[in-house]
Amino acid sequence: MAYSEKIATRIREAFSDLRNVEEKKMFRGMCFMVNGKMCVCVNEDEIMCRIDPAIYEEMLEHDGCRAMIHNGKTMKGFVYVSEDVLKSKKNLDHWLDLALEYNKKAKAARKKTTAKAKSAK
Repeated sequence: MAYSEKIATRIREAFSDLRNVEEKKMFRGMCFMVNGKMCVCVNEDEIMCRIDPAIYEEMLEHDGCRAMIHNGKTMKGFVYVSEDVLKSKKNLDHWLDLALEYNKKAKAARKKTTAKAKSAK
């Protein structure tokens, strides 16, 4: 699972004052979960941010930003931002702030029930 450790370290530093941050390996990278909800993921040369769907179209107009497409479907509210754009602290903070702001009102994914948990009932 290749991801930019340099960007991950910068995100760890930016999130260091936050409570309830967990790192999980997923989406071919490292995801930062905040309050049990996916917030930002780091891949090899970009980050994926979960942002407010209401500003999604507007954010796609920014340089280095593209839509997330999963199984052929555009995932409104999820964007990829190129590492080139994230070189300055100001730009990285901009995207992290958008993701953290939406995290406050985003719904957590439903927990999947495993076969083992079902059989215990």
